[in-house]
Order: sequence, then structure tokens, then C-alpha cells
Amino acid sequence: MHLHTATTLNCKGRLLDLSRPLVMGILNTTPDSFYDGGRFVDKDGAMWRVEQMLEEGATIIDIGGMSSRPGATLISADEELRRVMPIVEAVVAAFPQAIFSIDTVRARVARAAVEAGVHIVNDISAGRFDEDLLPTVAELGVPYVLMHMQGTPADMQRQPQYEDVVVEILDFLIGHLGHLRALGVRDVIVDPGFGFGKTIVHNYQLLKNLAALRILGCPVLVGLSRKRMICQVLGVSPREALNGTTALHMVALQQGASILRVHDVAQAMEVVQLWEAMQQA
Repeated sequence: MHLHTATTLNCKGRLLDLSRPLVMGILNTTPDSFYDGGRFVDKDGAMWRVEQMLEEGATIIDIGGMSSRPGATLISADEELRRVMPIVEAVVAAFPQAIFSIDTVRARVARAAVEAGVHIVNDISAGRFDEDLLPTVAELGVPYVLMHMQGTPADMQRQPQYEDVVVEILDFLIGHLGHLRALGVRDVIVDPGFGFGKTIVHNYQLLKNLAALRILGCPVLVGLSRKRMICQVLGVSPREALNGTTALHMVALQQGASILRVHDVAQAMEVVQLWEAMQQA
């Protein structure tokens, strides 16, 4: 068990046990995501995908209606609601045993999703794009994923700069955690934001020192799956980046990650199993 890290999250009255690492499966309802854009935008495709990920061992399904790939622009809240809500309503009804999170930067979308049965709000913006989001999360009483990003998806990869990437991300997370606690948000998961306003070197410095985030006392979520930090080093496309993803997932678990956010659930579950075998040896 990780030192002093919260090991349960209250998901609307259901306790989520984080004493062992969990896998969060990605469900993109976007036409333009970098890896699986357009594949699960209709209800049937989404239902099939959720069922598959749950069978493979995912504990949380993260539903997003807006791409945050580098260069992406924000869509309207109306468009985001139009994309995600029919799918949210369908999968929540079909899979009552699953824990769902909504990947959004907007209060309106977060509220609609949680009222429809979603358990967690996963926000790449740390509440910076919609001033109503954090008070809304506090009012809804659900766990919140606090992520670090320099800039916005449209400009974050232009020229990211840090004096010390690990220290600056820690400072950012500590400051925002204080704000969340003041608002009354009790259950917070932190995400260092791999690929969000960071160079390849920044990303690897961060992964190498991920254990530093333990001092926050929050579970750590990592999103490494098929990202540019893998593709660029290996000279492969996102489609060919599963093996690299798996290698980095093991490093993340060794550095104290509690949740792996992934496109490929079965393979991530194998990493968790092997990591657990090593812990027990």
C-alpha cells in the first residue's frame, strides 16, 4: 500500500478501493481523437466498447466528447452535450455495476453527466476554462481528477518551458488542491498531465520522478497510452505504440501510480498483475 495515500474514493455512496492499482478505460465519443477518433461515436459502438473494456478488467470507464489532442480547439458545451449525453445515458443504464467518469472542462456537461449517473469528473483544465466547474463539482459531491496542463490544447505544445518540471507541477497541484479543499471537494485524484504542455524530455523527467507526487496524499492517475512521448522515441505511429505503452505502464506503477488511463485494457491489466506478483515476491 502506498504511504499515506487515500485508498478509497467515495463515488456517490459507492466506495472505490484503490489499495491495488486500477485501470480506467477510455471511451472517446469524438470524431477527431488522436488514436480512435470516430470509432465509438454511435450508441451501438459505444455499448460494445464499454462491455469489452469491463470484461477485460476496467474498473472505471472515462467518457469524453471533446478531443484534447495537441492543437485541438474547444467545442461548444451544446455540441459536447449532444455527443456525450445519449451515450452516457445508455451505458449507465446498461452497466450499473461500472464506475463512470466524464472527461470535460465544463460545468454544464459535468452536471448533466453526474445527474445521469456518472460518478467522477475528470477535468484537464484544473477548472481554468469554466469558473463554474469546481463549485459545481463541490456541490455534486463527486471525486475530481485534477490535471496539470501548461496553456490550452490549442497552444500547449508550442514551446513548453519549465525551470524544474517536477517541482513546478507539484507546486501547481498543491495550490489547486488547497483551493479544492476550501471549496469542500474531498476526494481528489491527481494527474501530472503527460503530453499536456510538456516536451518529450519533460515527460520522461516527470515519469522518472513520479513518486514525488506521493507527498500530496492523493491517488495518482497517469495517461500515457499511445502518446507522442512513446511514438517519437520509438519512431512509430499511435497504432504501433502498444508495446511502448506497456513498458511505461510498469514504470508508472513502480513509481506509485494508482490508476492507469488506457485504450487497451487487457494489456494494462496484465501489467498490474505482473506488478502485483513482484510486490508479493
